[in-house]
Amino acid sequence: MNSRPLLNKSILILIICIQVFWLEQSVEAQNKSYDNFKFQEQDIAKIQQGYKDGSFTIKELVQAYLKRIVEIDKNGPHLNSIIEVNPDVLKIAEALDKEMKAGKSRGPLHGIPVVLKDNIDTHDKMSTTAGSRALIGSHPLNDSYVAKKLRAAGAIIIGKANLSEWANFRGEMSSSGWSGVVGQTKNPYILTRNPCGSSSGSAVAVSANLTMIAIGTETNGSIVCPSNNNGIVGIKPTVGLVSRSGVIPISFTQDTPGPMARTVRDAAICLGAIVGVDSTDQKTIGSQGKYYTDYTQFLKIDGLKGKRIGLFKAPLGKNFKVDALVYKAVDFMKSRGAEVIEIVDITGDDVDKNSFEIMLYEYKDGLNKYFKSLGPQAPIKSIEDLIAFNKSDAIEMKYYNQKYLEQAQRKGDLSSKEYQDALAKMFKGSREDGIDRVMNKYNLDAIIAPTGNPAWLTDWTNGDNFQVDSSSPAAIAGYPNITVPMGFIDDLPVGISFFGRAWSEPVLLGIAYSYENGTNCRKAPRFLTPAE
Repeated sequence: MNSRPLLNKSILILIICIQVFWLEQSVEAQNKSYDNFKFQEQDIAKIQQGYKDGSFTIKELVQAYLKRIVEIDKNGPHLNSIIEVNPDVLKIAEALDKEMKAGKSRGPLHGIPVVLKDNIDTHDKMSTTAGSRALIGSHPLNDSYVAKKLRAAGAIIIGKANLSEWANFRGEMSSSGWSGVVGQTKNPYILTRNPCGSSSGSAVAVSANLTMIAIGTETNGSIVCPSNNNGIVGIKPTVGLVSRSGVIPISFTQDTPGPMARTVRDAAICLGAIVGVDSTDQKTIGSQGKYYTDYTQFLKIDGLKGKRIGLFKAPLGKNFKVDALVYKAVDFMKSRGAEVIEIVDITGDDVDKNSFEIMLYEYKDGLNKYFKSLGPQAPIKSIEDLIAFNKSDAIEMKYYNQKYLEQAQRKGDLSSKEYQDALAKMFKGSREDGIDRVMNKYNLDAIIAPTGNPAWLTDWTNGDNFQVDSSSPAAIAGYPNITVPMGFIDDLPVGISFFGRAWSEPVLLGIAYSYENGTNCRKAPRFLTPAE
C-alpha cells in the first residue's frame, strides 16, 4: 500500500489549518485595532471631565473622531454612515476651546461631537440632501431649529449622516440605509446586515464610535428601528417637544427629530438641549410648560420600583429568540419592583390605513413648502420636479420605484374632506381609543414591547425584511417612545421599547434608565464579516 497520497493529504490539511489560524488571528487583530480608539464607548460625563482636568482639548477630541471616520467609515469596514464632514469643524473646536479656557462653558454639550441626519438643515458649508441626488449641493438659507439649539449649547456638528433616501418614503421594496448620494450604509455588528432606517447613518455613527451623539428623525420607526439594529438608545419624543423647522418633512402630524446615543443619560442630556417652543412650528406650542431643559433629573436607579407596565403582546410570537429576551426583560423588571400586565391590542387596523393617507397628503404639502424655503436657487422647485428628476437619473431608480411620491403628487390639499376625515379618525383611534384607553384601563405608567428583530441581510433586490416591530402605536399617536438595548441574538443586538402618554418622557426615561442600569446590554460592534 502506498502511503504517500495519505501523507500529502495530511500535509495539505495542516497547511490549510495554519492558514485558517493566521487568517483568524489577522481578523481578530484588525477588530482589536478598531477598539484602540482613545474615546471608545466614552460618555458625555467622561469627556467633560477630560476637558476639565486637561487630559485633552476639544480640538484633539474632534481630530480623533475625524481620523476614526476616515479609518472605519470611509476605509476599513467602510460603514458609509457619513455623507459629509463639516469642513469648518476644527475652527469651531478651537473657538470652543478658547471659551472653555476663559472659564466659559455652555453646558454639558460644550465640545461634544454630534452628527445630524442629512434631512436636517444646516446653514453652513454642508449640503442637506435627504440622501437624494436631486438635492446635491443644496444649501438651506437657515439653520434648522435643532441645529441652532445644538450650536447654542456648544455641541459641534461634525457631519451629516446617510439615511434611507427621503426618510424611506419614496417607493416600494427599498433597502434601509441606501441613498442615491453615497449608497448603502452597513451594520457595524455584521457588515452584510442592514442598519434599518431611516436614521441609518445616525445610528451606525453612534454605535461605531464615530460620534458621541446623533440626531435622527422619525415618522414611524425611523429612530427606534435603527437604534434596535445598531445596539444604541433612541428617543422618539412626543410630536411637538422638538421643533421640525428646517427638517425635510414627511408628515406634519407624525414627524419629530430625536436624540440617539449609547446611553440613556447621554440621550437625555441631548434631549434637554433641543426642546423648546418655536414660533415657526405650531406643534411646539403644545409643549409649553411640559418640556424640561434637564431630563437627567428623572434618571433614577430605582425607576422601575412600583411602576405598572403593560406588555404589548401583538409583536410577540413572530421570533422565538426575540420573545425569550422579552420575557427575560420582564423578569428583570419584576425583580426591580415593577408589575407587568399583558395587553393584547392597542389600536385597530384602520389607524394604520388612515395614517398612510395622512402621510401622502402632508408629504406633498410639506415637500412643496420645503422646496420653496430654499429660495430661487433651489435645484428642485416641487414634488413634480422631483419625480421628473428621478425618472431621468441613472442611479435613483436602480433598485426601487417612487410610488409614494407619485401617490402624494395625486393628492389634493389639506382642506380636502378625505384628509380631514382621516386625521380625525386617526387621532381618535390612536389616542382616545388607543394608547390613552389602554393606559387608563390598566392604570399603566408605560408600555413595553420588543423594538424589532435582529438585523436582516441587506438585499437590494427584495428590500427590507421586517419580522417584528412595535413603533406604530406611539408614532401614529404622536406619543413618546424610547428604545434601549435588550440583548443579543447571534452577535446582533435587539432593543426593548418603552412608550406611553403624550409628554411622558420623564416617566419613560426613569424606567428606561433603571432597566439599562440593571442590565447593561450595550456592547460595541466588532465589524464582523460572515465566513464564506
